[in-house]
Amino acid sequence: MTISEKTTFCRICENQCGLVVSLDGERIVGVRPDDAHVASRGYACIKGLTMENVRASADRVTTPLKREEGGFVPISWAQAYTEIGARVRALRRAHGDDSVGLYFGNPPSFSIAVTMFINAFAMGLKTAKIFNTGSLDCNNKFAVSQQMYGSPMALTFPDLNHVNLLVIVGGNPVVSKGTFVYMPAPSRQLKEIEARGGRIVHVNPRQTESAKIAGEHLPIRPDTDVFFLLAFLNEVIARNGVRQDLVAAHMSGFAELAALAASWSAERQAEVTGISAARLRELVAAYLAADGAALYAATGLNQGSNGTLGFWILEAINAVTGNLDRCGGSLMGRGIVNFAKVAARTQYRDFRSRIGNTPSFLGALPMALLADEILEPGADRIRAMFVVSGNPQLTSTNSRRTAAALDALELLVCVDMFRSETAEHADYILPGLHFSERPDIPFFFYTFCGLMPTPWFQYTDRLVAPPDECRDETWIMARLGKACGAPLFGSRMFQGLLDLGEALKRVPGLGKRLLPANERMLQMIARFGGQGGLARLRRHPHGWRLPDNAGGNYLGRRVLTADGKVALASPALLDLAGVRLEAAYATARANLGELLLITKRERYTHNSWAHNDPAFVKGRYHRNYLYMHPADAERLGLAGGDTVRVEAAAGSLDAPLSLSMDMMPGCVALPHGWGHQSAPGLSVASRTGGVNANILAPDGPDSIEPLSGMAQLTGIPVKIVAAQSPDRRRAQPGS
Repeated sequence: MTISEKTTFCRICENQCGLVVSLDGERIVGVRPDDAHVASRGYACIKGLTMENVRASADRVTTPLKREEGGFVPISWAQAYTEIGARVRALRRAHGDDSVGLYFGNPPSFSIAVTMFINAFAMGLKTAKIFNTGSLDCNNKFAVSQQMYGSPMALTFPDLNHVNLLVIVGGNPVVSKGTFVYMPAPSRQLKEIEARGGRIVHVNPRQTESAKIAGEHLPIRPDTDVFFLLAFLNEVIARNGVRQDLVAAHMSGFAELAALAASWSAERQAEVTGISAARLRELVAAYLAADGAALYAATGLNQGSNGTLGFWILEAINAVTGNLDRCGGSLMGRGIVNFAKVAARTQYRDFRSRIGNTPSFLGALPMALLADEILEPGADRIRAMFVVSGNPQLTSTNSRRTAAALDALELLVCVDMFRSETAEHADYILPGLHFSERPDIPFFFYTFCGLMPTPWFQYTDRLVAPPDECRDETWIMARLGKACGAPLFGSRMFQGLLDLGEALKRVPGLGKRLLPANERMLQMIARFGGQGGLARLRRHPHGWRLPDNAGGNYLGRRVLTADGKVALASPALLDLAGVRLEAAYATARANLGELLLITKRERYTHNSWAHNDPAFVKGRYHRNYLYMHPADAERLGLAGGDTVRVEAAAGSLDAPLSLSMDMMPGCVALPHGWGHQSAPGLSVASRTGGVNANILAPDGPDSIEPLSGMAQLTGIPVKIVAAQSPDRRRAQPGS
């Protein structure tokens, strides 16, 4: 056999580590980290290195499927488009455009062309029933950026290469990698901070894997981050830690911000966070003394009940202390295009859900309303859904209700590689591609928004041809648009140009000289960003470095608010604080005697992915466990290995108990992304024993944080009792 090698980069998560792939024809026979990659420098995680297990899985859907009596049967693409198009046209005629909904998950986000075509299809449908994952994990950051900096895509990140004090609130980069910051080889990067004399503090209810690698753990009670941060700001002001010169020159609203923080003393926050006043004051003193410091937040803060308020105060602290736009502090992203300005000028369609009159955010409705929008009677309820590379049955809140909603649809079309839990409800499944089967450039969110301490760019050709009838999602969206009478972008001219391009490819001689449509699009985007054409891109198989962002290029230059100043206290944020803060504090005090649930990610999982790979579900990893501090278990009369019932307002589930000193007393953790028993198309995952943590998360309009539409997925009050009593199993499953 003849083995060849190609370089590429992973597209499982935001870090997109460089890879070297060994190929035997159209078969991937080896994957290793790219030691010469300009940014990841020889790092890749186990999930990226085993990507062929997913791509070549025997469970992969490789031809369009239609549900018939007795199960799914293969059909042609022509039949699929004809039948889907006829049903969608009929529903839109009878019930209007909003009778059709669309949801897309995380995987498409890592391909800019796919993302563009999904949004183009949504525009063609003219529906207001659009959903995505933003309201489950990160919309709060977009909302704060819009309010403070004038654009949802004006996003900051910690300068990991130079920071001297890094405070990580609700993050665990060693397992989850960075979010909204490019952070490959996270263990190495954290250790490098300490090696140059820096300090890292992990504010988290659990002693995370990251805290064990580098830094110190500061336990905090779940969903109380906003009170810790308000007291932090209060103490900064009390210690004269505000850079008044910078505030006066480049910021507005400081007086209102200071007034808000005035009542949140270190002692007051200690009542609910569990962080002593003395410990908080010591941390503030260290932050102010550091030559470059940054507060950084991840999903542990985002997914709480007040993620928007918490992130606002965090950003304000970095700003008023002079750490915003500073080398070693918090840098404002600067991408290959000024995407923040583009987003600021974009007219996102504003609409409201008929459920709770809830507003959209960035052109999408909150995921916590999906089930209501399908199940609640009404003239414009959702009757048909397109789900593109997503699994809302597992990822949505109150997921048992979501499953019932999916069953109630008149038409469900899933574009996916597998018969996931969601796809199991589908009428049609259309097979898309694995990332190794398409050309690409790095995650546009990072290259366009510039969230990279070590900026880089790269192009990858496709590595292998897709199997059988699998098709690129851009191709699928274009044909769905035509079949459904929903031309992409709502433009018949654009749709016609796509059709013309397909026709030209079939012309003898000419067709072979034309670049494939996806390569043409990537070349256009790269040229627009000043990175050149495909010929230049291919000359750098390990990527190339872009200019560093050294700070000093944002304040007074790139702020996109009307007055060109950072808005420290916008009316919308102040109103939100007035409505929610005191009520949330009262709730936190009332919950002091209750257990609070957080979710977590484990090394061998990524959201709901990876459990269909036998290598990742061996031994104790065949399921998830509820983690609890031994003191809480003793108080409740429980032991490691017991099966316990976890009860919340939204639902209940049973899970095996694992005792762990990593947990803060009063807090329990359940890894998310499990619960595959209803997906027989996943032959390995369906035999695992895990349970879906999102069964316990509330849905509906009352569960939504109003400014961003975020759902609450952490800090959920729960009661835990033994589900089995007589013969407790004492074997500890691990921690």
